[in-house]
Amino acid sequence: LLQHLATLAAAAQEEARQSRQQLQAQRQEVTRLQEQLSRARQDGERWASALQRAQREALEWEATRGAEQARQQELIRDMKGRLLELLREKDALWQKTEGIDTPMPSPAPRDAGLCARCHKDFRLLSRRYSCRLCQGKVCHACSMDVGKHGRCCLLCYQQRHPQAT
Repeated sequence: LLQHLATLAAAAQEEARQSRQQLQAQRQEVTRLQEQLSRARQDGERWASALQRAQREALEWEATRGAEQARQQELIRDMKGRLLELLREKDALWQKTEGIDTPMPSPAPRDAGLCARCHKDFRLLSRRYSCRLCQGKVCHACSMDVGKHGRCCLLCYQQRHPQAT
């Protein structure tokens, strides 16, 4: 019996030793898993921080882009308004100038030997002048001296200087 008890005790001790080894191995495994969990939590915190930073940057970028887009739309609106103003101004100027007719000089006479206005013959004593505006040939009585520029016919002079009539 004693031997049997000694064998049982030895078996129990061996079993206890194996259980301690298993316990030690499990503790080491738990420690290793806790370290992995700690590293995973740190990585998760870093990723969460990076995600928050990226979201904040995206919001800032979108706000900046929205403000820039609003400025560009305002600039386009201003440019369209200015274009309409310029078109109205062009139309107003066109309407003002539509009624203005450029004075049409009278045609030169077919016979170069006659005054274009009074049809007087040019002779030795009646001098022929060339109108500087319409290029017609006129006599002294039908022309006006305009200084250094020469002479012009009375009709062209009156068209250019209506207050003189």
